[in-house]
Amino acid sequence: MRSLLIFTLVGVGAQLVDGALGMAFGVTASTLLVLSGVAAAQASAAVHLAEVGTTLASGLSHWRFKNIDWGLVAKLGVPGAIGAFAGATVLSSLSTEDAAPVMAAILLVIGVYVLLRFSLRTPPGIIAGGTKHGAKFLMPLGLFGGFIDASGGGGWGPVTTSTLLSRGKTAPRTVIGSVSASEFLVSVSASLGFLVGLRSEFLDNLPIVLGLAIGGIIAAPFAAWLVSRISPALLGAAVGGIVVLTNSQKLVKYFAVASPWSTLIYGGIVIVWAVFVYLAWRLSKAPSFALNQIPDAQPAADAR
Repeated sequence: MRSLLIFTLVGVGAQLVDGALGMAFGVTASTLLVLSGVAAAQASAAVHLAEVGTTLASGLSHWRFKNIDWGLVAKLGVPGAIGAFAGATVLSSLSTEDAAPVMAAILLVIGVYVLLRFSLRTPPGIIAGGTKHGAKFLMPLGLFGGFIDASGGGGWGPVTTSTLLSRGKTAPRTVIGSVSASEFLVSVSASLGFLVGLRSEFLDNLPIVLGLAIGGIIAAPFAAWLVSRISPALLGAAVGGIVVLTNSQKLVKYFAVASPWSTLIYGGIVIVWAVFVYLAWRLSKAPSFALNQIPDAQPAADAR
């Protein structure tokens, strides 16, 4: 019962982040699960199995509100599924000792990306007369995003959503809806990959999956409200810094970095993090930030 409560709280926290940023459910949940003592492969497997249900519901919701470009879903989701299966089998094949630093390193890089993305750049607008994305661009992006998502426990949203929005060729609501719908394929493929790789250990993840799902459902309404109350730039910088700091601790312990060097590393990260949070706060107060908060970008609660 205690474990179920912990995993439910993890689901609540991850959904609150995802609801406000439109991404990072997997990154947040995986980081918190690993910190709570769950092995890297099991954490990623549980997150993706939980996301099978959440992404299906999300995709159906976006379909109902006509936020989906099915061509974009196919060109992004199919290679994403292939990359996710490969990433899941690779992570499953590593020993627990080897998988932990690999996953921590990937999450660290994603955390840095999220931190920079939300503290240095205003939300992109739509380029007038923009064209649709081609398969030559979408397929490698999906393949890379799917592999990183499964092997690192998260990253589909930070990799694909941010990249597509930054190019400004598609309306934000369509990007978010299409990425969310395509993530269902990624989650199913990753879950199959973990099922093949982990075999009987895969069933041990069911309590974690249940907790994440319950927590996500509980937090979803509040997350939808939160997105209109908290600056995405400020929250994104805060979450990015948390992911960087927590996964840096994993790597420092793995490589046995002793004091005072470990203290200097943590202190440096905190100082840099504080600077970026300040920059994000400045960004959220800038007039250009308000102008970029167009209505199309608001249904961000469902994309990861």
